[in-house]
Amino acid sequence: MYISFWLPGLVLTAALVIKLPSILKLWRDPLLRAVGGLLLFACAVFAFAAPATIAWTNRVTGVPNIAAPLVYSLITALSASWLLLVVHWRNGHTDRREQTRRATRWVVSVYAAVVAALWVLFALADVPVEQVRNLDTYYASTPFMREEIVLYLLAHTVACAITTRLVWNWIRTDGLDAWLRWGLRFLGIGYATNLVFSAAKFTAVAARWTGHDLDWLNANIAPSAACIAATFVAVGFIVPHAGQYFHDRWLVRRRHRGLKPLARLMRNVTGGREPLALRATAEMRLIRRETYIRDALLPLSRFLDEDLRGRAYDAALALGHEPGRAQVLAAAVTVLEAVESGRHAPDDDAGTGTGETDTSYLLQEIQALSEVLRHPDEITAVRIRATVPAESMSAHE
Repeated sequence: MYISFWLPGLVLTAALVIKLPSILKLWRDPLLRAVGGLLLFACAVFAFAAPATIAWTNRVTGVPNIAAPLVYSLITALSASWLLLVVHWRNGHTDRREQTRRATRWVVSVYAAVVAALWVLFALADVPVEQVRNLDTYYASTPFMREEIVLYLLAHTVACAITTRLVWNWIRTDGLDAWLRWGLRFLGIGYATNLVFSAAKFTAVAARWTGHDLDWLNANIAPSAACIAATFVAVGFIVPHAGQYFHDRWLVRRRHRGLKPLARLMRNVTGGREPLALRATAEMRLIRRETYIRDALLPLSRFLDEDLRGRAYDAALALGHEPGRAQVLAAAVTVLEAVESGRHAPDDDAGTGTGETDTSYLLQEIQALSEVLRHPDEITAVRIRATVPAESMSAHE
């Protein structure tokens, strides 16, 4: 089983591109800086850990296996960024700032020391034979290189175990946004899968110490686990942003479609369609439809019958509708009557509205008004009951 290193690299790069605007805009936010550092180091790990890049690095520098401490250092820096992320995420911006600073200094100091030790150990080790895929197991028993391999794996495993536990604890926190909770689930799966990477590496190295050969764990399972883990982590950062973005787009489009019945009715008032722009964004189309409807409702106000609206409201209540629904049905009845009155009225007609006309309720509730127009049977029942004289209704009942 082998998964290309470039696949998670592309997904991680996409996550970095999505997060980059907010990171640059709010650079002073330590949490966003931690996210940016995590994604940057993750991209670097998969760029420099690819077999082709390892061979290129060794060839350009002229030092056999010089790519090993470079990749180990990047993995260690990535592990540190995981811990920094959870430190800032857990402590937030409130009264735990000093605790956050101490934890940050501790993580940076320890993992910087690990990186320095990796290069010192490599300088002391004798590793003349280039190994592109199986260096960890090939030099598992080599003095100094053995310690270097164990050191970077321990640093990676500790950071991964702590991060995994905290992420899965946060998933159970109350009040989380649904998209954020899904993002945390993907992060939790990713960090847990990273433990498979460490386990495979440690098992293969320990097998060499005991005289056994489990190099396939190091050459195939560990890299594949790392690729899968990185992909899940990248998706975990993408889901909250992409999910919220597409959810917002869906709400805008649904609102635009919801106003269609009322916009179609307003054609009888304006005598023409709403402005159409094929290249306009969904938000702009929604704004134009709302503006078109409100502009049509304003001249219609002279034909609105407030007395009819009151009777229609009472009629809707008598038919068993809730007060909110009754108000919208009454508004629909009033608007339909006004549209018919305006259609047959001369141009200089001042209108047949009665009472003090108030269109604010119509301008504010155009979405509800448009939605109720999809139920003509309910409107008809209220309209009949509101327009029949009270004496006739009493005699009929």
